Amino acid sequence: MKTLLKYLGVIILLIGVGILAIPAFTDLRSNQVLLLGLGVVILGFFAHIFLYKKIG
Repeated sequence: MKTLLKYLGVIILLIGVGILAIPAFTDLRSNQVLLLGLGVVILGFFAHIFLYKKIG
């Protein structure tokens, strides 16, 4: 469980990258999707830093 928490930020970051890949494979060209993906990537980045310092 501790290992999963340690890499939770990376998992969130990869989810954000998946969200950013949606417009590349579909006709969905919306700024809201891109902003959501950017927000999730930034959240995952900071979560990775914070959790790795606290747990790792």
